[in-house]
Amino acid sequence: MKLESYWLDTAPPFRKGQVGPVEGSAEVVVIGGGFTGLSAALELAKRGVPVTVLEAGRIVGEASGRNGGHCNTGLAHDYAALAERIGAERAKAFYRAHESAVKTVESIVAGEQIDCDFFHGGKIKLAAKPQHFDKLAKTYESLRANVDPNVELVPPEHIRNEVGSDRFYGGLVQRNGAQMHMGKFGVGLAEAAARHGARIFEHAPVTGLKRISGETYEVTSERGTIRAGRVLVATGASQIGPLQWFRRRIAPVGSFIVATAPLATEQLDVLLPKRRAYVTTRHIGNYFRTTADKRLLFGGRARFAMSNPRSDEKSGRILRAALANYFPSLADVQIDYCWGGLVDMTADRLPRAGQHEGLFYSMGYSGHGVQMSVHMGRVMADVMFGAASHNPWRQLEWPAIPGHFGSPWFLPLVGAYYRLQDILH
Repeated sequence: MKLESYWLDTAPPFRKGQVGPVEGSAEVVVIGGGFTGLSAALELAKRGVPVTVLEAGRIVGEASGRNGGHCNTGLAHDYAALAERIGAERAKAFYRAHESAVKTVESIVAGEQIDCDFFHGGKIKLAAKPQHFDKLAKTYESLRANVDPNVELVPPEHIRNEVGSDRFYGGLVQRNGAQMHMGKFGVGLAEAAARHGARIFEHAPVTGLKRISGETYEVTSERGTIRAGRVLVATGASQIGPLQWFRRRIAPVGSFIVATAPLATEQLDVLLPKRRAYVTTRHIGNYFRTTADKRLLFGGRARFAMSNPRSDEKSGRILRAALANYFPSLADVQIDYCWGGLVDMTADRLPRAGQHEGLFYSMGYSGHGVQMSVHMGRVMADVMFGAASHNPWRQLEWPAIPGHFGSPWFLPLVGAYYRLQDILH
């Protein structure tokens, strides 16, 4: 079993990175070579804007290359509950932003001809307890009436048409959902940005930010210093660099995944006949999907802990047990990969994008970042040059998480709270 991301291990190499020092100037310097940063770089480069990307490690080496591979409509919230809390119009706008985000990904895949196993299969949210189906039914009615007439409610007696397991009690299908190979897409995105003129430096962690005036900064990295007319911070949950203001507002929650050995087509036809993206209704739930080479990827917040090899391996054992619980026929399946990554969670689980002390930023996707990060990269290319109305998150305040100054000491407490909620509800 490899303790590394399946997406990164099976991605093609990125061959268009810059080999010299970081120097000179650029109209825009992007800090972070994940989906947000690379998408912004692609859009800017296509417009002829000189743009430089500084990535601390390898491109898409963190959250963008360590996620579950889902690209779906929908927020990190139950839609009906969110509409009650923030109002129907705002909830509708946020939902439609995610819907637009899926279309953004698809348009880039098609427009740049990125070979990444893109597949439009939809998503189903599975009721993990009998009482959870009533909540899904309420959400279905709210979605269908207000924002998404293409949803489908699957009653308990028909759930086996969707998933070959006795552990689920109905589901909610959202058809505007997709899947792809994260590593292939990330490398393809970077190759496209470089092809259009973006300069991409890997292994260039930023160590200093000096504000010259307004939006102009001097950006220092381990590979040199560059003057930036504008800076886009696209670092997510990264713990690297002089970005404490952002880190105080992000809870870096570990999410963990295992990938099985390739399974027989006949077996997958029984277990997951429609090859959708799947997510369960528990607070500490699971998500899963198949891959083009017929593996089952199965993930979740198995432990509220940071990702590292020891933590990943412990989480892998928890995930194997959960996999066997849902699908007993896979109890002894071979696990080829086990890995973890950090989710850039905000306190209210809504993204944030805007400007702070002249720095532009977009992050905090809270577990729904595949589509929204790509979309917001394109949006922030507009925002940096005056089209702020395109930013759906522009009016959200972003206070620091109380007591959060460095290490996320509160994660075990959060985990204990959600485990109790799963027991009680």
